Amino acid sequence: VQLQAFGGGLVQPGGSLRLSCAASGRTPQNYHMGWFRQAPGKEREFVAAIRWPSGGHYYKDDVKGRFTISSDNARTTVYLQMNDLKPEDTAVYYCAVDFRPILSSLRNVASYDYWGQGTLVTVSS
Repeated sequence: VQLQAFGGGLVQPGGSLRLSCAASGRTPQNYHMGWFRQAPGKEREFVAAIRWPSGGHYYKDDVKGRFTISSDNARTTVYLQMNDLKPEDTAVYYCAVDFRPILSSLRNVASYDYWGQGTLVTVSS
């Protein structure tokens, strides 16, 4: 599986961006597809994920109500709509897939098998 993330850029505080992640290759019925981010000098952290086949959505607490994860019907592209962006959202955002989906590990960076190349989001005035 190959993942390609895009959609990052420079946005002012309070603005919006929509990230996309396209997956190519075969995927099983059960998997997690998630977004993570890594700010300068910090560890990579969970942002949001979709759990298939249930389609459940999961979020980091401080992005709830501002970020929305979604997918196309073919489950080959996952989106992250980010609204009301804050300077602390500045980071490189990565999409990733976990093919051994255990719910308790959904937020765990180490659980994900495949990663996209990352796209930079900068929130600044």
